Parts: sequence; C-alpha cells; structure tokens
Amino acid sequence: MHDIDVLIVEDEARLAALHVEFVRKFSRFRAVNVAASLSDARKLIQVLKPHLLLLDNFLPDGHGIELLEDIVTGHIPTRVIFITAASDMDTCGQAIRFGAFDYILKPVSYERLQMSLERFIRFFDSQQSSERVNQHHVDELFNLQSKNFGPARHTKGIEALTLARIKDVFLAGDEAHTTESVAQLLGISKTTARRYLEYCVENHYLNAEISYGRIGRPERLYKKIHGDNTE
Repeated sequence: MHDIDVLIVEDEARLAALHVEFVRKFSRFRAVNVAASLSDARKLIQVLKPHLLLLDNFLPDGHGIELLEDIVTGHIPTRVIFITAASDMDTCGQAIRFGAFDYILKPVSYERLQMSLERFIRFFDSQQSSERVNQHHVDELFNLQSKNFGPARHTKGIEALTLARIKDVFLAGDEAHTTESVAQLLGISKTTARRYLEYCVENHYLNAEISYGRIGRPERLYKKIHGDNTE
C-alpha cells in the first residue's frame, strides 16, 4: 500500500499544526509540508506532487478556490478537501463543480475530518487497484465521493482515534483477525478490542464469522466488507 502525501494549505499557524498532528495519527498519511499562502502552495504542489490538499479558502494572497481551479485546468492529479470558514453557497458550489473531494466548515469537527480521510484512503486504494474499471468499480468510486454523513449508531464508549487504529488493521481488506490478534497488534485490552470490533460489525465496516480453531474452541473472525457504504 502506498503512502498518501498530504499538503496542508492554511495560514493560521496553530490550526495548521493541529491538522498536521491529526493527519499523522493515520498510518497511511504523510504530512509533507504546510503552505501559508497560495503562492507557496503552488510552488509546493509542483515540487512535492501531493496526493491530497487540506485547503483553506481565505488566504493572504487569494482564495483557495482559485488553487482548486488551477489544479483542474492544469490536469494535476491532486485531490482537495476544503477546510474553511467559507459558508457561502457560491464558493461551495464552485468547489463541487471543480470536483473537490469534500468540504468541511470551520470550526473543524475532527470526527468529521476523520470520516473524510478514511473515505479518501478507500478512494485512493480503489483508484490504484486497476487501470481499467467495471461498473461496480465506477459505482464504488462515485459513492466514496458522495458519502452520506449521517450520524453513526451507538457511539457511546467509542473514541475516534482508537476507532481509526482499529480500521487501519483492516485496510488491506483481505486478512481476517480475531479479538486477540487485534488487541496484540494495537496494545489494547481484549475487552476494548471486542467493543470496537463489534461496533464496526454493527456499522457494516466488518463482517464477523464463527471459526472453530484451536481444539474446537469457537472464535469470531473479523474481516473487512468490500465496497461498504458506511463508516
């Protein structure tokens, strides 16, 4: 699996640092740099060729929407998640027309950003999986870019970063894990692992099957559901 390079375009230094810290909690993402202006962002895009921008709209020398337009007209293979205070319909509409992957309003909900980043990982991996597509593949790609962000069910006791670590274990999509194996991989208790794994089953991210392994002892085997439609 390839790392996903992320360029953060944000002129508020404190907020940019928070974005960097949050992105680094995901094993697949690499925060490659921070740009505080449009001009810096344009230069860094040419040099670093990031896969993803976390892009503010209000910058000292212009608007982020101009950068998105440049990316589209220049056929630059970089995707954009807006994180901005721009709540006007005109900017939002332009972002949609130019193919922004997502649009998140400030103040930032990091739970909402987590959902978007997880979805981008699946979108990125799906794009990398084949040079040609069938209808199922096309449907999956479009679905990942038009996600319904309804509230998750039964979130009591579920912490966002631990959930992200649990999901990271299954990103390859093929390997099955038990509660014990996940607990050992992440250094958490089996009780905690089981609670998060069952949450993922309930929300249709994982499938669980009974396996009669060691001396007939039944175990639940968890495996990622391919093409799932929920977080």
